[in-house]
Amino acid sequence: MTKTWVRLRPVVESDLAMFRRFVTEPGLAGAAWTGYHDPSGPARRFALDGYLGPDDGRLMVEADETAAGFVSWEATGAGLSRYWNIGIVLLPEWRGRGVGWRAQTLLCDHLFASSPAPRIEARTQPENIAEQKALEKVGFLSEGILRSAEFRDGTWRDVLVYGKLRGDR
Repeated sequence: MTKTWVRLRPVVESDLAMFRRFVTEPGLAGAAWTGYHDPSGPARRFALDGYLGPDDGRLMVEADETAAGFVSWEATGAGLSRYWNIGIVLLPEWRGRGVGWRAQTLLCDHLFASSPAPRIEARTQPENIAEQKALEKVGFLSEGILRSAEFRDGTWRDVLVYGKLRGDR
């Protein structure tokens, strides 16, 4: 089996079609689906700052020179207690191929290199075993459960919290 080549890159205008799909096609984002959203929202955000804001952003995940999805981050906390919360969404055909953990490793490296944040956090659903394994492969440690912290599919659900500190493997 050939190793899939993975890199991150800034969002370009042609990527907006994928973003529109993620907000209008139920199930495309897997467990990350939170309902329909404004399909013109991605273009407005891209026009604002190219998805590279001071408090949040997105980078495209390219696998074998194909746009496979995106990683995202947003600031949480304030002042000296500020750190990042990250996420990833891959198109279904790229899941289970090692793309996710590689992309999340690259994102963590980027965030630690470009900010003083001491910590990066990621959250996932208890049933998303693949994401839990990917986060652990990146070096995240399980930190606990937030009970009834996410409203999805008509009910409140638990969320698992993972953390990675600057200097962790």
